[in-house]
Amino acid sequence: MNDGLHPLDRFACGPAAPIGALMWGLAEATLFFIVPDVILTVIACRSLRAAGKATLLAILGALCGGMIMYVAAGASPEALRSTLLHIPGISSPLVERVQAQLSERGLLAVLIGPTEGVPYKIYAVEWGASHGEWLPFLLISIPARGIRFLLGVLLAGGIARLIAPWTKRRANVELAILVAFWLGFYTFYFRHFGG
Repeated sequence: MNDGLHPLDRFACGPAAPIGALMWGLAEATLFFIVPDVILTVIACRSLRAAGKATLLAILGALCGGMIMYVAAGASPEALRSTLLHIPGISSPLVERVQAQLSERGLLAVLIGPTEGVPYKIYAVEWGASHGEWLPFLLISIPARGIRFLLGVLLAGGIARLIAPWTKRRANVELAILVAFWLGFYTFYFRHFGG
């Protein structure tokens, strides 16, 4: 297929991007440790419209993953807590911090926590382990996941357009910038917050 589009543009505007975002949202809400923001920002640099669709599906995937963790933790909390401790970036003190936040703030903690770099999956496990109501958890999860995803998409798309005179909208250049950003982000994150 030689339509003159860069493979990254074909990906961003094709069916693989929203499906990838859905699966990434599900995976990161369960056992994967790299945020869906990575794929969403890549898509956003090439097409904000495509990134909007992918964001909705990443949120849906995250909700499904959160509910999987919630239900599993309700049935076997200690097994889920033990599983969490094998995920990079999650430690016993972090799990204890989430327990304290949920005890003090209730579901508001689910909304605030991810802005502080605390993985959403821990909130799902701890809310499920405490047998909290599932519907309020699901409802608060929509903005808890969606706001950050959407802000990342808008920021990445805006920056891509802002630096377009320099990058000339070349996909390879934009991808290299994003790879450098995410490598730097995760290097910093695991150095400072890693379990």
